[in-house]
Amino acid sequence: MAAYERIFAAVFPPSADAVVPTPAATPVLGSSGLGQSFGGFVVPEPEPQNSAEEQIKWDRSWHTATSYLSLPDELITIAHAKQSQDALKARWLKPFRAETANAVSYIVSNESQGRKLRKGSMKDNLLQWYFEEVVSRHYVYYVLPTVTKSLNDNLDQRGLSDTIQVLQVAQAIYSHPLKNHISSFLAQNGAWELEQARQSLHSLFTHSIPTESFTVHVSQFLKEQASIVLCVNEALDQPLDSAIIAGARRNTIRVMESLKNIGLAGPKVERLFAEVMNGILDQFVAIQFAGKWNSPSKIPEQLRDWIENRFSRFIVEVLAHVRDANLDSGKFSHSISYGDTLKWQQMGIRKLGELRVEELFEVIAEWSLDSQGAIEDLKYYVREGKWRFHLTSMFCDALSRRLLQPGASTTEILQMYMAIIRAFTILDPKGVLLDRVARPIRRYLREREDTVNIVVGGLLADLEDDPPVSGVLYELAEELETTGGLPVDEKVEDLDDLDFDDMMWEPDPVDAPLEYKRSKHNDVIGALISLFETKEAFIKEFEKILGERLLRNEHELDKEIRVKELLKIRFGEPPLQSCEVMLRDIQDSRRVDAFIHKEQNFAQNQRLHAKILSHHFWPSLHTDEFHLPAPITSLQTRYADSFSKLKASRKLTWHPSLGQVTVSLGFDDRVIREEVQTWQASVIYAFDSTSSPKTVQELASALDMSDPLVRNALTFWVSKFVLVQSAPDTYRVLERLPSDSAHSSSTTAQAAAAAAASEAVNSAAASSAVKSEGEMLQEKMQVYWNFVKAMLTNQGAMPLDKIVLMLKMVVPGGFPFGVEELKGFLGGMVEEGRLEVGLQGYKIVH
Repeated sequence: MAAYERIFAAVFPPSADAVVPTPAATPVLGSSGLGQSFGGFVVPEPEPQNSAEEQIKWDRSWHTATSYLSLPDELITIAHAKQSQDALKARWLKPFRAETANAVSYIVSNESQGRKLRKGSMKDNLLQWYFEEVVSRHYVYYVLPTVTKSLNDNLDQRGLSDTIQVLQVAQAIYSHPLKNHISSFLAQNGAWELEQARQSLHSLFTHSIPTESFTVHVSQFLKEQASIVLCVNEALDQPLDSAIIAGARRNTIRVMESLKNIGLAGPKVERLFAEVMNGILDQFVAIQFAGKWNSPSKIPEQLRDWIENRFSRFIVEVLAHVRDANLDSGKFSHSISYGDTLKWQQMGIRKLGELRVEELFEVIAEWSLDSQGAIEDLKYYVREGKWRFHLTSMFCDALSRRLLQPGASTTEILQMYMAIIRAFTILDPKGVLLDRVARPIRRYLREREDTVNIVVGGLLADLEDDPPVSGVLYELAEELETTGGLPVDEKVEDLDDLDFDDMMWEPDPVDAPLEYKRSKHNDVIGALISLFETKEAFIKEFEKILGERLLRNEHELDKEIRVKELLKIRFGEPPLQSCEVMLRDIQDSRRVDAFIHKEQNFAQNQRLHAKILSHHFWPSLHTDEFHLPAPITSLQTRYADSFSKLKASRKLTWHPSLGQVTVSLGFDDRVIREEVQTWQASVIYAFDSTSSPKTVQELASALDMSDPLVRNALTFWVSKFVLVQSAPDTYRVLERLPSDSAHSSSTTAQAAAAAAASEAVNSAAASSAVKSEGEMLQEKMQVYWNFVKAMLTNQGAMPLDKIVLMLKMVVPGGFPFGVEELKGFLGGMVEEGRLEVGLQGYKIVH
């Protein structure tokens, strides 16, 4: 068999990647020189004496040394990494005999004649040949596959651990002949050569290992261990045991030292470690401080202490084991100073600020004294201009997405705006940040039609309401009780703004606009009142709501008088003259009413109380006319006579639809007592004791009452089990509640449905004593309808713009409305079928 192999090898040479030791004797062959013809004789240069013998000796020594350094073609596996050193030596290393020592000594010696003969050839440098022909080839074919498989197949820490063990075994096998035998024949024990071999091997590891898989494994390992050492792992509900922390610390240092020993703890791993620690800082801030807004806040101090005593120390400890302290400089590649700790503390404060910026909407939405800690934390964050801009832009975006939407009620938006004012006043007393974030919310509130109504209603709200009325801005009443009235438009003079005696004075922020001035009295109430372009709109709405409260309620006027006085401080006395007269009317009415009752001596169950109004100073009121019950009419006559005696120059004009009546109804099996509207009392009074049914048309005709009021009253009394519907639009008195289940369920169903309808109608009726702007507009438009009808009849179809222009020309005093108001009115006429719209505009329907 050996003969056949020799014959085969003589014909077919070995592959290029096969490592074949140099034969014992190699013939010296000449070649054609430059300028010589092929096949000519070569004139050799002078050679040392006995060169042939030296060549033979060199070749035999080279063969002996390379045979010793060659490695078996066998894969290094995880199992090999777990074997003992003796087992590894027996399997992978050959014995270093005296013959091998002599051969190595001859080859590496600079005085060797054979080396001089081969100077500059591949066979001149044994160490270079060993790394390029043996180590590189063996690593690529028999080590790297194991490393790649370990990193790709194992997603846990085992993949990184197996990789490190395999590379440590490979490094030990590759470096053993050099360190233990060959280095002794080199100058200074081969210190320079060994360092070059180490760097070459580490470079081979670094550039061949799968970067992505290796990065994922190292990053995951560092995250897990750092989370344990720094106690930031959110999966751990209880403080970790010190033994667990110490074990994680030792494990981290051991792995990082192992990576350094095999050349994988270079700049890439340091950069990866920096990214992991940055993520750990984010994780710690989010887990430890999210949702903790208590005031006074000690979180910044706690964060700085944690970074200085734990975070930075862990970094220093790890880097001390990663970075090589034995470089030429004799120092670490980068030193860690206290300045680095300060930078990490600044990073932590910035991350805390970013967390608070994300939570700012929730903080303000749940604003209370206990949540001011979050704003205190943000004070450290907004010291730089770019972070101030980041805060305002992020918060404005959150407002647009989560608050300034059609689904949010105006009351909710106003409550949020009040909390924003309080929070940002604490955050930035100069008001620059508040000015930025308030612009979109103020612009949106101006577009809401009910903003004025809710603001004024909040000022007049009764804090003792139980239960609280939905939609009422009680927070504004609380603010009014707490702060009182301060002028919203007070100017701040330049010298006052400097305030040389104020030892707490601070300059304007760096992002403040040029000539920026902020009123010292920009409080919550002032900010809400300044929403409106003119104070007339606010005062007009205040008069309307004040009139509603004065007409509907009988309580003391302390609240209304106080609000009026506070508004007088803000706006002055002339704009609030009507409100002054309205309050005086109610106060005078009570005195007049007491005098008349004393004179007339009304019966206990037939008392009439009147509110005497100066109608020129009151908002427009509903004046529906209908017949009142005879007992009430009699009381009104007696009351008016007494008033004429008291005020000879004045006369009373009654508005029956604005009154309220206390009614007591007696039945066979029950007594019902209710406080109702006057039209509801008139309707029930129209039913005589015979309990004869009455229709809606009969009641409307008998009482001279509009059909909607009649139906409202009937619905109300059905809901109270006083009336029952016996036929469509026909009602009768329910003298006795039905006892049988069939009639009882039918009556109950009618009452339940009527109660639901009556609640809505009654609520609307109770809040409609003062006419709304829409109703006033409709009444005024009815006056101009005759002009519009005449124009369209005489001139045919006309577009909307031309109708407005003609009205401004023909109406005495001018047409006070714009295109939009007239368009809405004419749209109603189209729905009623009195007008139609064509290509040429509006025209009369004949």
